[in-house]
Amino acid sequence: MPAPTVRPARPGETDALLAAYAWLFAAPGSRPAQWDEERARRTIAEIADAEDATLLVADPGDGQIAGFCSVSLDLHSVRFGLRAWVEDLAVDPARRSEGLGKLLLDAAKAWGAERGATHLELDSGDARTDAHRFYEREQPSWTGRQFAWSLA
Repeated sequence: MPAPTVRPARPGETDALLAAYAWLFAAPGSRPAQWDEERARRTIAEIADAEDATLLVADPGDGQIAGFCSVSLDLHSVRFGLRAWVEDLAVDPARRSEGLGKLLLDAAKAWGAERGATHLELDSGDARTDAHRFYEREQPSWTGRQFAWSLA
């Protein structure tokens, strides 16, 4: 079988990507109260077409989606410069520990750097200890704590 690759999402993959979001909702995660499938479908298509964002897909070599990562340029920080932000990164639970998460994270870093970002950030829920171990192995430049307020 060919080596896994990371590529931008293709037109026509919206339904498969939408289904893949279930990987984020599985324990220890959960479906957000404000989850709206039609909004999510539109947003996936918008991100795939955006100049300042992309939806990357881990393809294990068979054309299937084994993981995904959304990344965007979103903030000009006075302290740090242009930020690339990973909103979602998930790998099919049946394909974890195959290096696909690292491929996706590395591709997100490269995408941001190619567009002038000085750093890449993401957040992760406190209960996601397996994800935290992965992120720590990837040697972040710094860590922090996020606070958020729902406005809708």
